Amino acid sequence: MTLAPLSPTARTTVNRGRNRAVEDRTALHALLDDALVAHLGVDVGDHPVVLPVAFAVDLDGPDEGGTLYVHGSVAARWLNRSGATTVCVTVTEVDGLVAARSAFHHSMNYRSAVIVGVARIVTDADEKAHALALTVDHMVPGRSATLRPSTRKELAATSVLAVPLHDASLKVRAEGPVDDVEDVEAGTWGGVIPIRRVADTPVTGDDASGPVPADVVSRAARLGRVARAMA
Repeated sequence: MTLAPLSPTARTTVNRGRNRAVEDRTALHALLDDALVAHLGVDVGDHPVVLPVAFAVDLDGPDEGGTLYVHGSVAARWLNRSGATTVCVTVTEVDGLVAARSAFHHSMNYRSAVIVGVARIVTDADEKAHALALTVDHMVPGRSATLRPSTRKELAATSVLAVPLHDASLKVRAEGPVDDVEDVEAGTWGGVIPIRRVADTPVTGDDASGPVPADVVSRAARLGRVARAMA
């Protein structure tokens, strides 16, 4: 299947720093798979709010381009105000600190996505349960299959918001400092401090029993350090 290119509309077309714009939609999918936190911007009536949220993605979801899900309490004003309105979701990963020869040229290496779309509150029970399972699995892949099903009370207390992935843009910087020639010739050091996310060894809860499950060990290993199972 051929995927539509990114930045399909004017509202997600990159204008500033267009040389860093990425059109390959699979790069967006890779960022969403890697990132753990998104920021959701909504208008709650008397003021805008931008909130950090856990999220999940279903590339085969019912919305155009796939579906991004976020969840929250049914009592959350930001979520209840988001249904049938245009929202903005951003996801950013910092991959390095770029130390240049001048303050003006200091920068960061990053991958940054902007997704704009009309959100909908998920009302179908099966889709809602699926979205919540995906959210758990985005944190720890495979974990939802090891847990008891959510109770009716838990599902009733939780709202899920779906945002189409169609209208999105992606910018990436992955290079060293870009300095003026005279600053380079002056001999001042320039370079990059690489940044990566590293998980430590899983810590068993005081009231837990048995070894750390394989899904948790695997997730910790994927995040940068081979975890050793703890009793």
